[in-house]
Amino acid sequence: MLDTLRTAFRIGDLRRRILFTLWMFLVFRVGTAVSVPGIDVDVIAEMFREGSIFAFMDLFAGGALRTFSIFAMSITPYINASIIMQLLTVVIPKWEAMAKEEDGKKRLQQYVRYGTVILALIQATGMSFVLQRQGALLEPGIRGLGLVIITLTAGTAFLMWLGEQITDRGIGNGISLIIFAGIVSQLPSGMVNVFNLLAAGRISVFSLLLLTAIGLAVVAAVVWITEGERRVPVQYAKRVVGRRMYGGHSTHIPVRINQAGVIPVIFAASVLALPVTLAAFIAAPWARRLELMFNYRSPMYIATYMIFIVFFTYFYTAMVFNPIEVANNMKKQGGFIPGIRPGRPTSEQLGKIVSRITLVGAIFLALVAVLPNFMLLVTDIPGLQFGGTALLIVVGVALETMKQVESHLLMRQYQGFMR
Repeated sequence: MLDTLRTAFRIGDLRRRILFTLWMFLVFRVGTAVSVPGIDVDVIAEMFREGSIFAFMDLFAGGALRTFSIFAMSITPYINASIIMQLLTVVIPKWEAMAKEEDGKKRLQQYVRYGTVILALIQATGMSFVLQRQGALLEPGIRGLGLVIITLTAGTAFLMWLGEQITDRGIGNGISLIIFAGIVSQLPSGMVNVFNLLAAGRISVFSLLLLTAIGLAVVAAVVWITEGERRVPVQYAKRVVGRRMYGGHSTHIPVRINQAGVIPVIFAASVLALPVTLAAFIAAPWARRLELMFNYRSPMYIATYMIFIVFFTYFYTAMVFNPIEVANNMKKQGGFIPGIRPGRPTSEQLGKIVSRITLVGAIFLALVAVLPNFMLLVTDIPGLQFGGTALLIVVGVALETMKQVESHLLMRQYQGFMR
């Protein structure tokens, strides 16, 4: 692996991409240390001690929400705008046609940017009202609210630009890597807290070893599920074109267990942050009960979170794998699944396979995402947040980024990570 990394840095273009990505990570971490003006940080700290959903949202913000920096909202509005755009693309035929063209994709991406700014304004307004109600604004009123709203919205817009720059000029998916960097940045402080609890005698060595064993097992399971696939056999009939014979060979269609990756987890967490934001606009007892109901450790939140993960897994898989299109392409090229007629029977067979195998991946994602709640009961380690969701995102993004580095190396006939 070290030899592969050294080889990667010898390639000029790949070295520039990796260094650019690391430089953008540095810019992101510096931004998390710049606090929003006019905020009482002590009140924010008290809100986190109460264990609200903001503690869970801070996992994606890389600690920026706990200190209430300019990146406190992280990239959540961009993710929500992307979800809305993908849903509308399925519903609106004109946009569906645009998504298949290069110019249309650029235009839809511009719509996502506009939607990000609008959703960021809404979320920033909701958070500002929460802070005003909690007495965290040093200057209550329109001026203080406006300053916080504009600062938070600008921070999210800058993060969106930062992510797009990483995607274009760096290595990997920029938006996913920003979330990845935020989660990994909290790992050292989390480890220090665990060892401090061990030194103080609040947890046992057995609990620490059990936590380590569970973590390693989850990482191995995530890699296994992410890389797991079912190979659907495909046979191509022999055909004569002129004086040459084509076809007559066998291949397969790789259907991955988890084709959606970590996208459903990120989508579900972002959507569930909306009720708390919207409740901030309403000064009513039921709105406060809604905030308590969607505490990230409450049974309602856990159940809704799992349902959303399963839904988004199926939704995103349907976006990236179309059985009808695959069956039509096979038919045009003279391919067929042994024992299945080409055309509609093939698409139905592929649909059944994808539906069944996606169910396994969706249930796995949902179970791993809520793992911290069960790990707290098993290991008795308080304040445990770097759990299933974090591991899913970190491992998933790391695998995808590694594959991109692998493709760059293979294009130049170098040996990659996978052997």
